[in-house]
Amino acid sequence: MSVKQSFKRLLASSLAVGLLSSQIATASYAAPQQETHKKKHHPRTFNLSLMHTNDTHAHLDNVAKRITAIKEVRAEKPDALLLDAGDVFSGTLYFNEFKGQADLEFMNLAGYDLMTFGNHEFDLGSSPEGHQALANFVKKADFPFVSSNVDFSEDANMKELTNKRIPIKAKDSNIYPAVIKRVNHERVGFIGLTTEETADIASPENVKFNNYIESAQKAVKSLERRGVNKIVAITHLGYDDNPQYDNDLELAKHVDGIDVIVGGHSHTTLAEPVIVDKDENDKQKDASTVIVQAYQYGDFLGTLDVQFNKKGQVIGQTGKLIEVKTKTDDPEATELLKKYSSKIEELKNTPTGGEAVNALENPRSSTDGPSVRSNETELGNLITDGMLDKAKELNPNVEIALQNGGGIRAPIDAGPITYGDVLTTLPFGNTLATMKLTGAEIKTALEHSVSQSPKESGGFLHVSGMKFTYDSTKAVGSRVVSMEVKNPDGSYTTIDTAKEYVIATNAFTAKGGDGFTVFKTAYEQGRVTDLGLSDWENLRDYVAKLKTVDPKVEGRIVDVAKK
Repeated sequence: MSVKQSFKRLLASSLAVGLLSSQIATASYAAPQQETHKKKHHPRTFNLSLMHTNDTHAHLDNVAKRITAIKEVRAEKPDALLLDAGDVFSGTLYFNEFKGQADLEFMNLAGYDLMTFGNHEFDLGSSPEGHQALANFVKKADFPFVSSNVDFSEDANMKELTNKRIPIKAKDSNIYPAVIKRVNHERVGFIGLTTEETADIASPENVKFNNYIESAQKAVKSLERRGVNKIVAITHLGYDDNPQYDNDLELAKHVDGIDVIVGGHSHTTLAEPVIVDKDENDKQKDASTVIVQAYQYGDFLGTLDVQFNKKGQVIGQTGKLIEVKTKTDDPEATELLKKYSSKIEELKNTPTGGEAVNALENPRSSTDGPSVRSNETELGNLITDGMLDKAKELNPNVEIALQNGGGIRAPIDAGPITYGDVLTTLPFGNTLATMKLTGAEIKTALEHSVSQSPKESGGFLHVSGMKFTYDSTKAVGSRVVSMEVKNPDGSYTTIDTAKEYVIATNAFTAKGGDGFTVFKTAYEQGRVTDLGLSDWENLRDYVAKLKTVDPKVEGRIVDVAKK
């Protein structure tokens, strides 16, 4: 037994008495089968308990509560494994300042067992240091990494950390194509997959991403040759993300032998596990696959218990998400966080390099007065201009940007704009996404945007790269009068309802948030690409680029009934 395993069992034993009352949170789970004999035995069934996180994105303000949730589950189920499905990097000032090391200290404290890489782990590849920060993250991790489809062989920082063979026992601070762990005398195999889309939405540079289905099949076969018949895929593909690239649902259909998928990337809230029992031809699979995912930012700790028969087939499962905010702060983690959070408070006062000529108001009105949720505003124009500017850097075909008014939370005072100002205005960390829409679909979206006018709606869309007029006195669904897209020379052309346009918006809206069913349909059809750049970072970069920040209301959105 390793030192880490001994520590986990000792910690679990010491906590068990004091945490009996907390067992209510996970009472629906069957406890893992315990070893009752010293002699090796082969039970007819086997229970595997997992805890899982994904897309934490350097959100550490709630980490002390997350540690408590982990300790409570482990006190009840000492053999539960703790897994992370990637995207620890990028998203808050904790990452900007500490490059993953702050997150890693808490992951080591929590006793993570395995992690795979997300696309954001490759954000720094184009920097002068390349993937040095990622290499440092791996080197200092008290757990191994599993990555079946990422080729690090050409990267100077990462190649020495990778292993081509599956070891008898995986070492911490190493990357493997697959990992085998022993749990109660049974061998459980793990593979790891990262979306191939990383090449387009991050900066992997010399790192390559192989086909996820082919890589998964190869890794599964390697494990099966070793007699492993219980296999977990830790993935950063997205639950139902763009199938033109990859996603968990397609993985479950196409690859036999995967029993559980612990996913990330799409920030999906799977309150209960999803069972896939049909293959790519819609025929019944020999064995079903269980898929789980735990939203984002460490807001939830996912838990899953899976029961296998002696053939390694799933015969039962139960799982849920534990809401971290309901927990108390772990004292040790709370004290540890202080050395990082104190520095972050200082950083919030750091200037972005942009200076607002005038105060950028964020008005609200519950009737028909000026409101960020019912009217064009200077701040709304600034934010959408920043979105469009950033999206064009990655995709020159983007013509329009849209931002829901409900996502703009605070004004910005005149004078130097700080990191804190930007974070307060856009606090949700929504990522930037692009979407292909017809002109007719854009009109449908704009109709929904102004459906509550002149009253407020969180789905009221601020726009860049276009302008439109509407009549709030007309029937809902028939209010939009005109729509025009901005040309490179500054002129405008009427939007063609039959033509396809590439727009940028935040991922919340792109997935149908605020009731945008037209966007949800596009997302489900694979017409959305998440670029993975946080909204506050986009605004920060844009005001720094402008230096003098002086947006105006330009008549981008006009209610002709008020003329």
